[in-house]
Amino acid sequence: MAPATTDRIRDVNIRYHDLAAADYDAKWGIDYGEVGQGQVLGKVRKALVEPRTLLVHFLREQLLLTGTHIGCDTSQCGACTVLVDGRSAKSCTMFAVQADGSTVTTIEGLEKGGRLHPVQEAFLEVGALQCGYCTPGMIMSSVALLVKTPDPTADEISRLMEGNVCRCGTYPRIVAAIGKAAKVMKGGAK
Repeated sequence: MAPATTDRIRDVNIRYHDLAAADYDAKWGIDYGEVGQGQVLGKVRKALVEPRTLLVHFLREQLLLTGTHIGCDTSQCGACTVLVDGRSAKSCTMFAVQADGSTVTTIEGLEKGGRLHPVQEAFLEVGALQCGYCTPGMIMSSVALLVKTPDPTADEISRLMEGNVCRCGTYPRIVAAIGKAAKVMKGGAK
């Protein structure tokens, strides 16, 4: 839906790190024009954003990064968690314009050179998912947690992950996966 006046539109300058969107753009020939810019793996991305557009909707609808899920729209479940300048943020309660000039990393951006991030690998190896809906937000929160607390105890993991909800109840496996990823990231055994 087009806004009534152009003064209601804001440019955004966000750097995105995700391979999937760059591949998608190349496959479908998407060009975002000359307004607001960001980067995906070095490719300039440009988009118009209304000031009221939530970051989650901008990511999913304009950039087609659908790995970031919408669960509750009230910041209660954490399914929409992304990293903004390396810190976890619930994108359902953040306006896209608030991320202007920031680096936003989505679940699609964790893979590097065809290798999954250690947290992604641990979630798969431990089976820390069931329906998978909460998984992207859980993984993004876990990555931020491990940057801040590289050697967490199980109790610390549980406490620091309280902002993410898994309706299937895989919490023990999620805690185990985060603990396993912490060891791998510190150079320990797989």
